[in-house]
Amino acid sequence: MLGGMDAIIISEYADVTMAAATGKLDHLAETARGRLALLIALGQFPRSLWRDTPAAFAQDIKSTRLALEGIRNGHFDELEPWEQAAYVVAISHCEGPDHLERMEQLVPIVDAIGARLPEPIAQMAARFRMQHGRVQGIIARFGRHPHRNAVLG
Repeated sequence: MLGGMDAIIISEYADVTMAAATGKLDHLAETARGRLALLIALGQFPRSLWRDTPAAFAQDIKSTRLALEGIRNGHFDELEPWEQAAYVVAISHCEGPDHLERMEQLVPIVDAIGARLPEPIAQMAARFRMQHGRVQGIIARFGRHPHRNAVLG
């Protein structure tokens, strides 16, 4: 039996995740907060709902496209820095031939998010930068997320 956040996401957000994955919530991308909700439903919830299966990663391309488009169309700029972090996560998750390039393009975005964090959580900026650098290093070394090897065969 699953516990923690997996159990909560499975019991409370499975229908939302399925609707997002099948395009029924694409209209949410029309607003900044709707796009953010869609990024979470496509980029985070599948990892819990379909853990240890290839389906956990099946929405990464769509999620990344939504994030990149949101940066271009200004939705990203309408969000708080902690909300913007969901864009970084979505873009970082998506494997492909341009993965390392995307990770490098995110560096100034990660720095800008860190600079905007309010004082009570400002210390999180260094950890956010460090995490991004760690993932960037993994992608530079392996060209992908090697922890997915067993699941993806």
